[in-house]
Amino acid sequence: MEYEEPKFFHVMQYAGAADGDVIDMVSGNPDWEPPATLREALREYADLPSAEFQYPPSEGLLELREAIAERRNVDADRVVVTNGTGEANYLAIARAFERDAGDEALLMDPVYPYYPGKTDMLGGESTLVPTERDGGLDVDAIREAASEDTALIVLNTPNNPTGAVYDLDAVREVVAVADAVDALVMVDEVYDHFDLTGEFESALMLDSDRVIVTSGFSKSMAITGFRVGYGIFPEAHVGDAKTRHMLVNVAGARPSQYAVHHALAETPPSYYAEARELLADRVDAFTDALDAAGAEYTRPEGAFYVLARFEGFPGTMENVKRLIDEAGVAGMPGDAFGTARGEWIRFALVTPRAAEAAERLADYFGD
Repeated sequence: MEYEEPKFFHVMQYAGAADGDVIDMVSGNPDWEPPATLREALREYADLPSAEFQYPPSEGLLELREAIAERRNVDADRVVVTNGTGEANYLAIARAFERDAGDEALLMDPVYPYYPGKTDMLGGESTLVPTERDGGLDVDAIREAASEDTALIVLNTPNNPTGAVYDLDAVREVVAVADAVDALVMVDEVYDHFDLTGEFESALMLDSDRVIVTSGFSKSMAITGFRVGYGIFPEAHVGDAKTRHMLVNVAGARPSQYAVHHALAETPPSYYAEARELLADRVDAFTDALDAAGAEYTRPEGAFYVLARFEGFPGTMENVKRLIDEAGVAGMPGDAFGTARGEWIRFALVTPRAAEAAERLADYFGD
């Protein structure tokens, strides 16, 4: 099987080799500080006995799984700590396909590109389902697309790249569709701390044995390099997920899990609130500049991305490179996220230079 290099890396490499100053609005690496308690826990860990430097339990440190379970109001036995949310998504997709209940995954379009990538890697077939203009779920379209071949429906809320926060009633309807065709529903909630509406509700509230929720701490704690995620699986599926996780990884990294556990326990809500306030300010500044540039855009309800479309400037890879060379701003081409927004460009607001980037775009397209 041949794999295509993600366009993300191609754009980053091109921007890195550019002659001029380029503002990175491609990567999703938060630019703010991680919780202070996380740094303190790492220093503390370095002085622990050598036994603490050995393999942790394969499914994750018990105290971390218990902390996640308490926050999510589930039994700790249902929690598998993974190497980032990406591995949790992999385990969920794999579990859906290995049930012999079909080989199709319904993916919302626009789509985070690693979902179809993992689907293909695991031998499944991706079907892109259109969403509403604002990125919200089109339940009728999902219902029409679902069939006996459908093994999995994938949702991501708050959404990358649209910023949509899905209504829980709509998610409930999707779960009913899945139930009718014997499919599982994977809901990636990695951006749950970045709900800018105050209306996000976890799919776990549905208490369905068809729902697998994935998440992690890369974004919420600004620690993308620590690789601590998790999946919450229904009882009927968690054993198989734990087995696959063990065969693929043996275990995750104990120091990262130790630090995240301490940060979960000791980080005040104000830490997350300040990050949301920062992002809300950046959304305001960036969309004001897009207005000045005459662009069409989706104002995010959550996460930290903005999709924009500039008249006469489709979001192709060629034009993304032009924007790097001529405006000094790097974004992601819309066709990296499926078929629905091929004319658009995605910009990540996790840079202290977001306002400066906005000014550059306004100048470039305003001329």
